[in-house]
Order: sequence, then C-alpha cells, then structure tokens
Amino acid sequence: MPNILALLECLQRHTTRTTLRRWGRIIPAILAMSGRITMLGISRWCGKGGSYRTIQRFFASSLPWAVLFWVFFKEHIFRSKETYILAGDEVVISKAGEKSYGIDRFFSSLYQKPILGLSFFTLSLVSVEQRRAFPISIEQVIKPKEDKAKKIIEKPKATKDESNKEAVKKKGGRPKGSKTRDKKEVNLTPDFLRIRRLVQDLLKKISNFLPLTYLVLDGYFGNNKAVVMARQLGLHLICKMRHDSALYIPYENPDPTRKSRRKYGEKINYSFIPERFLKKSNIEDDIRTDIYQAQLLHKEYCQALNVVIIVRTDIKTCHRTHAVLFSTDLNLSYDKLIDYYSLRFQIEFNYRDAKQFWGLEDFMNVGKTAVTNAANLAFFMVSVSQVLLVHFRKFNPDFSVTDLKALFRGYKYVEETIKLLPEKPDPVLMANIFHRVTNLGRIHPASTCSTSS
Repeated sequence: MPNILALLECLQRHTTRTTLRRWGRIIPAILAMSGRITMLGISRWCGKGGSYRTIQRFFASSLPWAVLFWVFFKEHIFRSKETYILAGDEVVISKAGEKSYGIDRFFSSLYQKPILGLSFFTLSLVSVEQRRAFPISIEQVIKPKEDKAKKIIEKPKATKDESNKEAVKKKGGRPKGSKTRDKKEVNLTPDFLRIRRLVQDLLKKISNFLPLTYLVLDGYFGNNKAVVMARQLGLHLICKMRHDSALYIPYENPDPTRKSRRKYGEKINYSFIPERFLKKSNIEDDIRTDIYQAQLLHKEYCQALNVVIIVRTDIKTCHRTHAVLFSTDLNLSYDKLIDYYSLRFQIEFNYRDAKQFWGLEDFMNVGKTAVTNAANLAFFMVSVSQVLLVHFRKFNPDFSVTDLKALFRGYKYVEETIKLLPEKPDPVLMANIFHRVTNLGRIHPASTCSTSS
C-alpha cells in the first residue's frame, strides 16, 4: 500500500507537524470509510489518535490551501513536457438550513434553477496530453448583502403633456460632442474582480515554474469584461458566445487610394456563412459537421476575435444547429481552439468525484474556516486519488475510485483484525488474506501485485 505520509512530505515546509500528522490519519480514513464524510464519520474511521476533538481542531485551523495544492501538484503530478491550460468554473452544492457560512440561492446547472446552497469558484490546471484536470485553487463565492435600510426613491410620474415634450426633444444618435467609449476601460463587476484576484495570486506562485497562455471559461463569461480581465492578466481567453451573437467581417476598403473610417463590414448570417471561412467538413452517422474560422468583430468587444463556428446538420431532417467559440489569440488554429475549450469539461469529473466520493456535499460545518477547509479537503482528495490511481493502474489499467476505496477499506479491516491475533500469520498467508479481503466490493478484479504493493 502507498504510504500517505510519504505523499504529504512535500507539504511539511508549508504547514505544521501537527497538521501534517492529522492529515496522515484523516486522508486514509476518508479513503477507507463508507457513508457520509463528516467530522464525526472521519473520527470513527481514524482509529487511535483521531478523536472527534482532533478532527474538529483540524477543520478549525486556517490552512494555506492554494500553496498546498500547487506544491502537491508540482511534486506528484506535473510533467515538464506537457502543455497545460487554466480552466475556471463554478460549482454549486445544495445545503439546508441558514447557519452555514455563505449560504444563499445560486443557480445550479444540475437542477437548471437557483437552489439554496453554497457556491465555490475553482481553478484547475488541465493537461492537454493527459486529458485530465487537476484542482489548483478553490474559493467560496459570497453574495454581497443588499442594504435593506436604503429605500428606493421613486421619481414622480410625469404628466402626459410633459412626456410628450420630452419625446419631441429626444433625437436619435449619439449626443453632440461625446467621445467614443474606450471598450478596454470597463468597470469589472465584483465577480470578475474576485476571479482576477484569484488568478493573479495563482500566477504569482506558478508563473516562474509553469508559464500559462490560455484561460478557458464557460459561456457565462462570453463577454467583453471577461476579455478585458484576461488581457489584464496577460492571458488569452478561450470561451463560448451566444449562438445569436452579432458578428461582423472587418470592412475592407475596395479603393486603396481613399481612406475610410468604416470598421464593420458584412454581418455574419449563420445560415449562409461565406464558403471562404470553411476549414473542415465531414459526415458521420448522417450528421454533417462544418467548421468555419475567421477573424471577426463584435461591436461590444474591445478587439478582433478569433471565431470558430461549428455547424451540425442532420442530413435526413435538414435540422441545423451551431455553436460559436472564440479566442483572443488570433493565431490559434481552429482545431486547438475547439480542443482546448472541450478540455474544460474535464473539471466536471473533478466535481463529480468531489461530491460522490470525497464529501463535498456531505459536510455539516457552518463556520467560515470550517466550510473553507471542508470544501478544499474534498478537492484535495481528488488530487490525492489521481496520484494513487496512477500507481495502481500500472497493474490494472481499469482501476477506478470505487476500487481504490474498496482497497483501502479492506486493508483497514484486515489491519484491525490482525491486531487481535496472538501472533501474525506467515507472510504468504497474510498476503492472501489482504488480497481476498481488499478485493471485496471492487468493480475490477485485482492482481496480487497491486494489492501487496
């Protein structure tokens, strides 16, 4: 069995010995335990030295989680020859009651409606070669409380004659003497400011070791503010646009001898995209996929965009759908743009594992520090499990998280049983016992090598 404390040795410079010792008990307990992962549940599986009070102290202590995530990633996961992109997304978990810190109503993509719960914004490093995402920074999203004491003063309603006079005075177009608004100078919302600060802090830690080029966000961030934020961070944004976004071909003056102030040319019609922008077309299972790429303009964006339009047409029914992706990197090829955006979905598997196996939706902590520690611990277990899975997949390529938990649970049972015996069985018998017991509850059959390692 892998030595958990040996995995955590890289963190000893960034935390106390006491905390590290607690981790050495908590992580094996979470790997082995069944049922909900709460402080009480963890204490029941820790054994000696892992009392409920000890577990409480761990969750009550402040930890430099961002540093711990990065150090663990650099030590056990990072591969120098691989390409990494930075992906961000928000995960919402349901919670009942009113005492949990930060509880509010957040929109859940799972339920497709706002739900009562907690929200966390996560940053992950995604390996292009491994096709896998690794959590690197987690921060709770707190909605600003509205000042209910402030009353909205309503303007008195204008009379019919006054409203008619105002309508006559109003003229179309921009007011005379007004200047063109600089689209690079935007007021970022609190959400964008929070994300910018989170990414800035991460880049300070890793930029000298792992330079990043691309920030990938979902369609919610497909706007000019996200573009400005990414460029302020020195990153290129890869994102998704609304399917009905108004995009324009840059105007090309037909007469080179005459100057033109015109900027926007022909508007893109998604039903009849110019053939010169077609990059790839193929047919599979009666679905024709056409991929277009062009440098296009949007009147609300501060720069030209590298736009990829993916059009899918059902040959039998002629039903047509399309998706619009874009990047601020004008030189990025269409296949890489599509690939990098699709890799963002890998973080959803981390959310699934954090919820299903590592207690992201189980914890009952209510204080600010305790909630932060519970959420970060769930995602840290995702990183730990990914390292362990690499180890066991050397012997069994199909080894899963369920197999991992069954293995540690069986090992725990055998370990506690052997303590009751007057003397230890011979090594061959002990190896057979470990193999048989740790195989219980597993999905994929185990080899003798994998269980005894």
